[in-house]
Amino acid sequence: MLPAIGPHRLLNRVILAPMAGVTDRPFRQLCRRLGAGLVVSEMVTSDPSLWHTRKSRLRLDHRGEPGPRSVQIAGGDAHMLAEAARLNADQGAEIIDINMGCPAKKVCNKAAGSALLRDEPLVGEILDAVVNAVCLPVTLKIRTGWCEKSNNAVRIARMAESAGIAALAVHGRTRQQRYNGHAEYDTIAAVKAAVNIPVFANGDIDSPFKAAAVLDYTGADAVMIGRGAQGNPWIFREIDHYLRHAECLSPPTNDEKVGVIRGHLRALHDFYGEHMGVRIARKHLGWYLANRLHFSPQAAKSQRAIFNALERPRDQLHFVDELFRHAAAEADYRMATDGISAA
Repeated sequence: MLPAIGPHRLLNRVILAPMAGVTDRPFRQLCRRLGAGLVVSEMVTSDPSLWHTRKSRLRLDHRGEPGPRSVQIAGGDAHMLAEAARLNADQGAEIIDINMGCPAKKVCNKAAGSALLRDEPLVGEILDAVVNAVCLPVTLKIRTGWCEKSNNAVRIARMAESAGIAALAVHGRTRQQRYNGHAEYDTIAAVKAAVNIPVFANGDIDSPFKAAAVLDYTGADAVMIGRGAQGNPWIFREIDHYLRHAECLSPPTNDEKVGVIRGHLRALHDFYGEHMGVRIARKHLGWYLANRLHFSPQAAKSQRAIFNALERPRDQLHFVDELFRHAAAEADYRMATDGISAA
């Protein structure tokens, strides 16, 4: 049976992880359309006095999104997090996610994100406050601990279950590791064995084969995909298909790729406005070049430099059209020359 978060049954076992600066509304909608069973918003500060900024207003914008709408909140004050949970519930959130996994310095320096793992009494206070503040399911995202010597994920998981947390996502690295080295899954397996709530495995899951292997090894209820989805939103339907049928799904055609990328860029332009949308589109196109369009690092760097110099939405869309037109022409040339060589 597919896992559930409170009353919300997931569509499948593949979840889009919350990522600041990445999982905005256009990307969430795209990933959901391409097979994500649940998507989680960028983290929103728990300080409502900062919600007047343009960045926060955009992060709080969930118009047109199907449910369940999961909103991640971040902070280090229990009362403020509880109030943020209530305010987000009033604005249409259906799941509240607490961030105790972000390794960024600017977050940890404010005793938030994964820095909270160093203060277990505060963790307990926050969990109780947020769960009791709303009549919505509350989830939690953590790392394995602050550092290798303080791996306390199992204790935190038991605290979370006792407090009424509905599901738990675990990234298989400590905060000290940030995104270096390799994720480990022994701790995630230990967490799953220690609690009876759904557990989602996160970290270095970038293919259907890796997803299946991690689920099998950890016993987790679902996988949560972060960086593996950057430039590769098709990964959700590919993993889902493999988990259901034990076979690989055919990769997207070039026509589909160009349609998805153009649609994503247009959505960014519409959502952020021309000036900001053009700039945010640059990082996404860079990820597409590196992760799904199979350019060499040198070629991707060259194409990215050209794209980054473009200032108008129509020029960015024209770039994508030309990129695929040249790719198709090169493919036809290779097929022709291969045929001549074979003859």
